[in-house]
Amino acid sequence: MLVKFRVNGDPVEVNLKAGDRLLVDVLREDLHLTGTKHGCGIGACGTCTVIVNGYPIASCLQLAAMCDGADIRTIEGLAGASLLHPVQQAFVNKSALQCGICIPGHVMAACALLESRPDPTEEEIRASADSVYCRCTGYVRIVEAYREAIALAKARKP
Repeated sequence: MLVKFRVNGDPVEVNLKAGDRLLVDVLREDLHLTGTKHGCGIGACGTCTVIVNGYPIASCLQLAAMCDGADIRTIEGLAGASLLHPVQQAFVNKSALQCGICIPGHVMAACALLESRPDPTEEEIRASADSVYCRCTGYVRIVEAYREAIALAKARKP
């Protein structure tokens, strides 16, 4: 089964040998985009979050065959050649990481929120941060990184 979609702006064709392959596996194994991490495998931890057609999704629950024609963004598609995405820079600035397993999911969840709501409420920030499970940080710095990302994004706008 041939599936066509865009990943990080580039057209991609993947020949799925089985229709039950998950998007997380296709991204990691076929496209070598290993920034998207395997987590719980049941859509509960958010570690595998990617953005599909503008919405954050758990790629461990998404059949790749259902992504035909979709626009998919992964952590690898955020940074420019010489400039980190504001969310990535904010996570660095606020040291909002420990082991790093959940961070791609957190960054993608934050990107999705800030693209849909450039000035989110504290409740929206906390709900988004809560959508990705982190065992290491206690979320304080992650929430601070969201706020920093908002400020950085505003500063970059012409």
